[in-house]
Amino acid sequence: MGRATKLALVTGASTGIGFELAKLFAEHGYDLVIAADEPRIHVAAQELSSIGREVTPVEVDLRTQDGVAELYRTATAGARHLDAAAINAGVGRAGRFVDGDLDEDLSIIDLNVRSTVHLARLVLGDMVDRGSGRVLFTSSTVAAMPGSYQSIYNASKSFVLSFAEALHDELRDTGVTVTALMPGPVDTEFFTRAKMRNTPVGGPMPKDDPADVARQGYEAMMRGDRKVIAASLMSKALGKANMVLPDGVKARLNRLIARPMDR
Repeated sequence: MGRATKLALVTGASTGIGFELAKLFAEHGYDLVIAADEPRIHVAAQELSSIGREVTPVEVDLRTQDGVAELYRTATAGARHLDAAAINAGVGRAGRFVDGDLDEDLSIIDLNVRSTVHLARLVLGDMVDRGSGRVLFTSSTVAAMPGSYQSIYNASKSFVLSFAEALHDELRDTGVTVTALMPGPVDTEFFTRAKMRNTPVGGPMPKDDPADVARQGYEAMMRGDRKVIAASLMSKALGKANMVLPDGVKARLNRLIARPMDR
């Protein structure tokens, strides 16, 4: 394989959708900078390197401004520029808002919202100056659902979707594209980390393959689409239903799937 001339950044890339997105970038000729807040990012880098591309792992906490700045400095070291970025890192939790730990909820906002805005400003500023680039934001089908028993996560993904769609329009004449990826439930470690295995959505409900979600997101980004609902017909139907159902109905539906089953 020839030497890659393109560079992509993927956050939340140690496992799940992020890892599968990084794999797709590598298979399509991109060198990679991949980030996560756990040591497994180095294992992921070794596996991705076997595809034949240069992979730089960065173990970093993107909840902090310093973490975001460190990641961007590493990604652009040596006067490199990013041709694409998948801003994918995100966390959540289930349970009533008033029963949760405030610091944990604020950390969800710091990662899902604050770091997304911070990193996007750095990445898109350079892309617009050059007149080229592609950015994929991972939102969710629940972005359109009031998040009963999942309030902070759903609200954060609503922000990401609105933010991405606004940027898609703002940058329409710049040579830079922005796409929102909206998965349904996906078979990743998200539910374990969010302590949601005892909820219907985290437990018995069907879940999509992260490779299928990543592929549909990658293809939509390369087409320059505004957004894509991924991956299965069930997830696509959920996404479409969320566009027409009353908010009160959607809040009750979210409560049914996100409330712990032992309550």
